[in-house]
Amino acid sequence: MTRPAFHLAIPVDDLAAARAFYGGLLGLTEGRSTDGWVDWDCHGHQVVTHLVPGVRSQAAGYGTVDGHRVPVPHFGLVLGVEEFRSLARRLADAGTGFVIEPCLRYAGKPAEQWTMFLLDPAGNALEFKAFRDEAQLFAR
Repeated sequence: MTRPAFHLAIPVDDLAAARAFYGGLLGLTEGRSTDGWVDWDCHGHQVVTHLVPGVRSQAAGYGTVDGHRVPVPHFGLVLGVEEFRSLARRLADAGTGFVIEPCLRYAGKPAEQWTMFLLDPAGNALEFKAFRDEAQLFAR
């Protein structure tokens, strides 16, 4: 097994809703769990949804990226282009309310990428993106 690149713990106020979102909608595999938390395999990374009753996440602020208002904090995942498109279709078909609809950023530039932002049921902001050329992930 490859060691995960990151471990992220996020608060949720409803584990059933988290299971429906992370497992059902996003298609992540559920790992260990208790009555208070659930581990998710997020493409080889460990995301843990911790039950925190009565607490809902919200953006502390917003930044501007390529003319879009981006919620901060957020966590994101870089996908392949086809995987991104498939996820975007699945989310749209499910009636997901996007913070930023799937769109192309930096068109024609080295860091050209598809991106989308959405909120989980607890209000945690998520970004998914895909680069035309993944080798340009950190291009200036």
